[in-house]
Amino acid sequence: MRELFRQLKERMEAGERTVLVTIVASSGSTPRGAGARMLVGRTGRLCGTIGGGRVEFEAEQRAKAYLQSEISDLEHYRLYANEIADLGMICGGETDAHFRTVGPDEKDIYEMLFKIEEQFAEHRSTWIAYDLSEKTKCAIAIYNDACGVCGMALPDEIFRSRPQGSCKVLSDGKEYYVEKLITGERVYIFGGGHVSQALVPALNAVGFTCVVLEDRAEFAKDELFGNLAETMLIDMDHISEAVSVSADDYVCVMTRGHQNDLNVQAQILKTPAKYIGVIGSRKKTKAVNKKLQEMGYTERDTARIISPIGLDLGGETPAEIAVSITAQLIMVRAGRTI
Repeated sequence: MRELFRQLKERMEAGERTVLVTIVASSGSTPRGAGARMLVGRTGRLCGTIGGGRVEFEAEQRAKAYLQSEISDLEHYRLYANEIADLGMICGGETDAHFRTVGPDEKDIYEMLFKIEEQFAEHRSTWIAYDLSEKTKCAIAIYNDACGVCGMALPDEIFRSRPQGSCKVLSDGKEYYVEKLITGERVYIFGGGHVSQALVPALNAVGFTCVVLEDRAEFAKDELFGNLAETMLIDMDHISEAVSVSADDYVCVMTRGHQNDLNVQAQILKTPAKYIGVIGSRKKTKAVNKKLQEMGYTERDTARIISPIGLDLGGETPAEIAVSITAQLIMVRAGRTI
């Protein structure tokens, strides 16, 4: 998503018109849900995807037709089999795609794109909204607690719901689409060994921001993780002095030894972390939980810890374990039971 907005900004700087296509509603079995986006230029799709297949093809052709206009519009696609409007999908469903032509001279949009990049860099929870009622150059703006509304003029009150995903909001007779664009969440990975080095690129590929924490300098190097994670050399006995783990954050514990894992868990259980996963066997987990309870933690506390970490896919190599952990974090992010 970050790359799509970067490319939109670059196209504006190059004096090019583009069309931003966003899925704003879907039901049934559709290839992508609300929030999926693609950017279309005169040569076709430039970045992003709304699911591929015939839906994306039809939307791309419509976007190219809009390039010379200032139209903002909604297109409704029906994905039912054996109907005239069917778009070749096996499963049934419906989806609404919003088209917004963006010209190179739209200063409000350009300034908003600068702000979006800043918010991505700062990992700050940020929402984006479109005025779906406007058919010409519909207003688009972003919002977060630090900068308020940035972009085109939209009423502050439409951001009050602050959805974790997306929703539609009615205000003053108008309909708005509101979406959490930047989650602000981080994955704190304790330990920079082989599994961590495989895990960081896997998590990064699906949109997680990773921070690797180590107390060994040789394992706290950005290049070990493809420069895809922030690395920190810390004192594992005083984690809170280095990072502040929030209720939006994930924690993966995979240090070099059982005692270090125990030390990290004892500190992380004092935080509101959304997810705490620890690498190791069930035998190790049972022993560590016993020690944690001897330290004063309750069974309810230790029940927060997922160990062995990841889904049981039968994998053994660092790469396979990384896939299983990534899959589990995707499930947590989606609100699924694990």
